[in-house]
Formats: sequence, C-alpha cells, structure tokens
Amino acid sequence: MDPDRNDRNNNGNKNMKKDNTIQENIKTPNKTKSRSTSDGMKAKIYNQKGGEEGVITLPEKVFSAKWRADLVHQVVESMRSNKRAGTADTKGRGEVRGGGRKPWKQKGTGRARHGSRRSPIWVGGGVAHGPLSEKSYKKKISKKMRAQALFSVLSKKLKDGEIIFVESLSMPKMSTKGGVEVMKNLAKASKLKTIASSKKPKVLTALFARNENTEKSFRNIPSLDIVFLKNLNPVDVLNHQYLLIENPKESIDFLISRG
Repeated sequence: MDPDRNDRNNNGNKNMKKDNTIQENIKTPNKTKSRSTSDGMKAKIYNQKGGEEGVITLPEKVFSAKWRADLVHQVVESMRSNKRAGTADTKGRGEVRGGGRKPWKQKGTGRARHGSRRSPIWVGGGVAHGPLSEKSYKKKISKKMRAQALFSVLSKKLKDGEIIFVESLSMPKMSTKGGVEVMKNLAKASKLKTIASSKKPKVLTALFARNENTEKSFRNIPSLDIVFLKNLNPVDVLNHQYLLIENPKESIDFLISRG
C-alpha cells in the first residue's frame, strides 16, 4: 500500500469532517442569550421614567411564531412593488416626432439603407424595449400572509431583544425636550443606549391611538420614527433595529385580531 495514498485519504477524511461541522453550524444556529427585557413569553412594561410598571404575558401566536424567511421575503417584496408609482415611460419610434420622409434613396449612395430618422439606432430616435407607464407592478397579498409575516418578524425581534413595551407615551403638552428625556430613561432601563443617541432612525414607535401632543413631542427626535399600530407592517419593522410598543395590552389584543 502506498503511504502517500494513505496520507491523502487521511487528509481527505479530516476535510470532510470539517465540512460536516460547518453544515451542522448552518443548520443549527447558535442560541444567543436574549438582550431583551423579556423572560420566556413574559416581558417587562416600562413607564416614561424608566421604571418597571409590570409584566405582560405575550401570546405565542404573535411573539413565538416560526421564522419563515420565504414568506417574509415574498410579503416585503410585494409591498415594495405596490408602492412603485410606475411613472417611467419612453417613446417608441411611432411616438417620436419627425421621421416621415426617407433619409436618402435606397440604392446608389454607398451608405446603409434607412427608412426613417426616428429609428432606435439613430440619435433622437425612439427607444426600443423601454419602460412604459401602462405597466402595473401591483402584487396581491392576502391578509393572512401579511399577518403571518408580521408575526414572524415580531417573534424574531423579541428573540433578539429588540422590542420594548411602554405603558404610555402620552404627553401633557407638546415638548420635544420631554420626548428626549423619555427616550433617555427607556434607553437606560433597557440597556439599549442607541435608541436615544442615534442620529439615524433606529427605533420604530408604534402608537396605539392618535395623540397630537405625543406625535409632535417625538416626531423631531432623529433616532425614531412614528407609526400607528393599525398600520404596523413587516417592511417598517425590518427597516428599524428596535420596536417600541405603547399601551401593550390593547396593542397585543389588536395584533391577535389581525391574525
């Protein structure tokens, strides 16, 4: 038996073992410890001063759903397509002005034959295979698909420790300074410092009901964006690192009714 061949076989077996280990790591991702204020299916509720207001039990239907990457991708791409205006438009050779007369006679000039100056290969001619405004980019999404995708995203956010529950964000008067103070308190309590200090919108704040004082107090804070809970969707949640949910009891009841 050739000793070199034995060495090659041993090296090959080692490489195969390494490849199998990599595949196992991909199939079974590491379980990271959640940075969330949640414990199992329970989560802490904070007040505006950063103190603990209580604990809420989270429904598994909404916050313990399986991560369905294909469904989330389908819903997100469909929602983005539905937002397209579809106003891009080009003119074909039949829509461009001019080109009624043949540029020169068919034979005898030594040049290539042409029938119109508005051919797509001419400067100032029509556009071949260009976009048309009559094209529709609309895609149909069922309510069930949209709800299941949202639950999948919310479950992943909770597992990663990126959801904060606040009893109320209602302000007695319009004050951006007061809103900033509330965010600092929540950042300190949840140990997520960037929710108050970031210059880019990292926090999506879901308000349960319209409140003018609350909206005007928080809308000028650069680290967050405001959305109403009834309009909460996977695209907005994924575009922000953190999610802040106000009035969690009624908000969760509303989310359950959507699914």
